Amino acid sequence: MFWESTRACGLACAHCRAEAQPTPVPGELTTDESLRFIDSLAAFEKPSPILVITGGDALMRPDLGELVVHAKANGVAVALAPSVTPLLTDERLVSLRAWGVKVASLSLDGASVSTHETMRGIPGHFAATIDAIDRLVAHGFVVQINTVVTRDNVEELPAVARILREHGASIWEVFFLVNVGRGTSMLELGPEENEDVCQFLYDASQYGFVVRTVEGPMFRRVVRWRTDGIVGPKGALYQRLAAGLVEQLGAPTSPSKAHTKGTRDGRGIVFVSSTGDIYPAGFLPIVLGNVKDASIVDVYRNDPLLRRIRSAEFGGKCGRCEFRTLCGGSRSRAYSATGDPLGEDPACSFVP
Repeated sequence: MFWESTRACGLACAHCRAEAQPTPVPGELTTDESLRFIDSLAAFEKPSPILVITGGDALMRPDLGELVVHAKANGVAVALAPSVTPLLTDERLVSLRAWGVKVASLSLDGASVSTHETMRGIPGHFAATIDAIDRLVAHGFVVQINTVVTRDNVEELPAVARILREHGASIWEVFFLVNVGRGTSMLELGPEENEDVCQFLYDASQYGFVVRTVEGPMFRRVVRWRTDGIVGPKGALYQRLAAGLVEQLGAPTSPSKAHTKGTRDGRGIVFVSSTGDIYPAGFLPIVLGNVKDASIVDVYRNDPLLRRIRSAEFGGKCGRCEFRTLCGGSRSRAYSATGDPLGEDPACSFVP
């Protein structure tokens, strides 16, 4: 359950899905509305969903502590995705741990100052992010690093993997670009390059941290292949990335920790905006209702679009694919490219 608790943020990142701004947008959920939303999650029964509080910057909500404590009291685990700004103080981290937050994610979009700060738009932000990773680890958080992969930073992925291991991050979540929000100005990789990145990410998952993808569900097909001993296509980009990984980290150190669950937009994932609108995912801008006057449980379980997604009723090659349940394609990218959320994902090179 991803909840964009506010669109207010002190950053202006080049790829921001939310198109965040310095102040909250009109109509954001009040404290009382937010508490009722959290209460409504109990109707999912067990296991309770994990509530991932994102933004904007969740730390810009003055009632964040009250909301996190309320969720914990209702048996709802909370993960947090704060921005690296002066609000992310050690005192705040102590409070978050005391309130019961165990997992926190930060964004690192390159292994160099120039690459990361070009995307983040803030001088000094690379060093601040590395420091924030170290402080989160020191305070006992399970740290997830989020990286958006584009043509501008793809060659730095092996060095990003090194940073993860050197600084004790536990999870690497790699976002495959979807042209929404401010991300429309960035350069997506082509299908064959995406395949190479997925092959590389399987290699990276053998260095002690979990690797998973967002809007790159074809990674699960590659993981299935590699687990079954099937090599699959590997192009020139993969060869460079694989060589760079060994150069940065040496030989693999553990069995693969690649994510294999078949969750995706509308299937195990649902997104609530700062104003309460319900979407299949943060990158799929089709409003299904609003938590102010609709049951999030009823929408998730019974909305016709979500039911069709979970039934893998896709068009094009996604509908013919033997991996349509495990992978299913990015519904967000299909919608962005074709206007049909059930269409085929143009970022995948696999031919069923």
